Amino acid sequence: MGDALAMVAPGRPLREGLDRILLAKRGALVVVGDDPAVLSICSGGFLLDAEFSPQRLSELAKMDGAIILAADASRIARANVHLVPKASIPTTETGTRHRTAERVARSIDVPVISVSAAMSVIAVYRNDRKRTLQPVGWLVDRADRALATLQRFRSRFDAAVTQLSSLEVEDTVSVGDVVGVLQSAEMVARIAEEVAGYLVELGDDGRLVRLQLAELTDGVASTLRLVIRDYMGRPTGGTDRITAVERAVLALSRLSSDELIDSRRVAEVLSLSAAQTDPQAVVEPRGYRLLSRLPRFSDTIIERIVDRFSNLQEIMRASLVELEQVEGVGTAKARSVKDGLSRLAEANILERYQ
Repeated sequence: MGDALAMVAPGRPLREGLDRILLAKRGALVVVGDDPAVLSICSGGFLLDAEFSPQRLSELAKMDGAIILAADASRIARANVHLVPKASIPTTETGTRHRTAERVARSIDVPVISVSAAMSVIAVYRNDRKRTLQPVGWLVDRADRALATLQRFRSRFDAAVTQLSSLEVEDTVSVGDVVGVLQSAEMVARIAEEVAGYLVELGDDGRLVRLQLAELTDGVASTLRLVIRDYMGRPTGGTDRITAVERAVLALSRLSSDELIDSRRVAEVLSLSAAQTDPQAVVEPRGYRLLSRLPRFSDTIIERIVDRFSNLQEIMRASLVELEQVEGVGTAKARSVKDGLSRLAEANILERYQ
């Protein structure tokens, strides 16, 4: 459906042709795809194989039959075609054109577009899904509202991450603090997904919305994964840490809205023991997230440092000699770890108590 909506987004030639049909107060039935499966349900009409243009589509809509386009909508394959899908295919539509569109979409995996002259609406069918295209103004208004909500949750996420950094330095992190970051990150992801849906339908008219979305979601996904790596339980069954993190992210995305506000349920995503899912339970970070903030440290070096020391506090207390013993960490990098973590600690403490 996403691909189908992208084809009929404002600014695309196909959408211009459909809008022309609406302005002329006509109806139309358009199938985007001319493979053998589509041709097998076509009867009558005539072969065109002409280059697509909005004007040609509008003129061909004067005839009662369906219009068959190439799969990429670059050419008009046939026009004035009578479509004969199986009558046994279920449909919830009542109008003849809409019933045919839904049955064709359910029987063949191609986008089918129905333009209603009476209701002045454009409906897109794909498999068993239907989407009625909304006016650009309506879509922009909904996207702006979603962006305002996204801004609030992004601010909440940033505040939760800042607090978590300070607590990590002080070694006073609780499960509830970690859960707060996961909850706000997941809400940002869900609202961003909703905005992305509007962007598909907005097409070229969604440029400004797309820029705002990119700015508001920047760094959220990577921070979420680092927080999970810091606090999740040890992987079992031979699963490596990266795979375990991705499974946790997926599990978090599958939580219902009610489950997402349940701290214990969110904590279960981290594969912690039953006792550790208590929001007041104390946990220790491994140090992935703060180490990743140091410049010029590869993931491999960070992984070796974390493997050498059990948690962030031990990394911060480690001497230069102990850090130099880690493979790939020389004198310069060891000093960078010590100085960098010290600066982060000072900055986070100052920011928290200002």
